[in-house]
Amino acid sequence: MVLTPTLSLYVARGFLFATLLVLAALIGLVALFDFIELLRRAASRPDVDFGIPLQIAAMRLPFVAMQILPFAILLGGIIAFWRLTRSSELIVARAAGISAWGFLTGPLIVAVLMGMLGTFAISPISSAMLSRAERMDQNFLRTGGGLTSLAGGRLWLRQADRALDPQGVAILSGRPVAMRDAAPSPRGPRFELQEVTVWRLSADDRPLARLEAPRARLVPGAWVLEEAVSFGADRRASPAERISLPTELTPDRIQESFASPETLDFWSLPRFITVLEEAGFSAVRHRIQYQSLLAMPVLALGMALLAAGFSMRQTRRGGVAQMIGGGVAAGFALFVLDRVSNEMGEAGSLPVILAAWAPALAGLLLALALLLHLEDG
Repeated sequence: MVLTPTLSLYVARGFLFATLLVLAALIGLVALFDFIELLRRAASRPDVDFGIPLQIAAMRLPFVAMQILPFAILLGGIIAFWRLTRSSELIVARAAGISAWGFLTGPLIVAVLMGMLGTFAISPISSAMLSRAERMDQNFLRTGGGLTSLAGGRLWLRQADRALDPQGVAILSGRPVAMRDAAPSPRGPRFELQEVTVWRLSADDRPLARLEAPRARLVPGAWVLEEAVSFGADRRASPAERISLPTELTPDRIQESFASPETLDFWSLPRFITVLEEAGFSAVRHRIQYQSLLAMPVLALGMALLAAGFSMRQTRRGGVAQMIGGGVAAGFALFVLDRVSNEMGEAGSLPVILAAWAPALAGLLLALALLLHLEDG
C-alpha cells in the first residue's frame, strides 16, 4: 500500500467539509420539526410563550447532533468521494498505482476523531443540555409524569443495610411526594415518601426486621423515618420513634434513575451504574448507553468505509441515484439493527455488550467486505 500524505490530507479535507455540511443540514431539519412539535404542544398552554419551545429545541441540538453523526459521516462521505471521482481525481490516483487504502487513510482518521470527539467531548455537553431541556419540558409542556406517575403510585428501592447484618440489604417502599410539594431545605432539594415500609433482610434473604412509618425524608447520607414502628423477628411492635437508615442515595440519583440514560454524561455513567444497581434499580439501559458511546468511534469508522465502498462501486458504473440510495438503505438498515439490538438488550435477550456493539461491528464488517471485494477481489 502506497501512502500519500498530500493526497490523504486533500481527501480528508473534502471529507470533513462534506460531513460537516451534511451534519449541519440534518441538524437544522430535525430541529425544525422538533420546534414545530413543541410549538404545537405549547399552543394549548396560554402561560407558555414563544421563547420556551425555542429554548427547549435549542438545548436539544447537541443531542440531535450525537444521534445523526454516524449518518452524516455516511452521507458526507458518499458526497465527498463521488465529487472526487466525478472530477477524475481519484481515478487518476488509482491509475498511478495508489490503492483505495492509501487515499482513505486521512478520511478514516477524521471519522475516528469525530467519533471520539462525540463520545468524550460532545456527550457531556449533550447530556447536561438534554437534562435541562427535559426538566423544562416537564415543567412547562407536560402534565403529570415523573415519580408520582409510577404504577400503583409506589416507589421501590433496594440498598445495602449493614446495621443488622454485614451483608444485609434493605428494601424500601413508599409513595413519593412530588418535589414541588416537599418543603424546601437550605441543604438542597428534599425527597419524601409517604406510607413507608422497610424490610431489612440478611445476606441469605432472611427477614430481620420490618419498619412502618407514615413519612420518610431523604437527607444527606440517610433516610429519616418519622414515628416509625419496628417489628422484630418475634413480630412484636416497638414504640414509635424516629429512626435513621444510612443510604448512599440522593434526590438527584433517584430522579436520574427514572430519566433517560442520555441525560447522563459518559464520564459519570460508570459510577452511576454502580450506585443504581446497589439501590436495586435496573441499569441495563445505562450500560447499553455507555457501551454505545464507547462504540461510537468504531461506528464512525464503519460509516466512512461504507461511504467509500458505495461511492467506488456505483460511480464506476455511473449510477449516482443507486449510489445515494444504497448508502441511505445501508444507513437505515444499521439504524433498524441498532433499535432492535437495544430493545433485545433491554429485554435481556442479548448481552449488553453485544446489543451495543452489534451495529458498529456490523457496519464495519460490511464495509470491509465491500471494499475488499472492489479493491482486491
